[in-house]
Amino acid sequence: MTLLLLDTHVLLWAAGQPDRLSASTRTRLEDPANALAYSVASLWEIVIKRGLGRDDFRVDPRRLRRGLVAAGYREIAIEADHVLAVADLPLLHRDPFDRVLIAQAAAEGATLLTVDPVVARYPGAINVA
Repeated sequence: MTLLLLDTHVLLWAAGQPDRLSASTRTRLEDPANALAYSVASLWEIVIKRGLGRDDFRVDPRRLRRGLVAAGYREIAIEADHVLAVADLPLLHRDPFDRVLIAQAAAEGATLLTVDPVVARYPGAINVA
């Protein structure tokens, strides 16, 4: 079984706008051979950016989390090892949320699905969705 960690945009699109994802990504998300996961870092990012009034982060994070849990997504907490692993990443991208997602995917043995081509340049199992 492959564990797929969805970055924040992939997560939002999968939950509310699946047509924004490629057909191959939708197929991967629907494949029962894949386990789906989200990070608490994504919820944190949504809370912060929603609070700033960002149009692309209008989703209610509590409702989103309830839906993800009900759909069987695994929740990945932010652990000290994840945060410390960020220090070992090359500085290709300055977004702290993306950087912790990259570290979490590596630590958890997950493939990170992202829409960000800069994130995809990091070493490890990272695929552009």
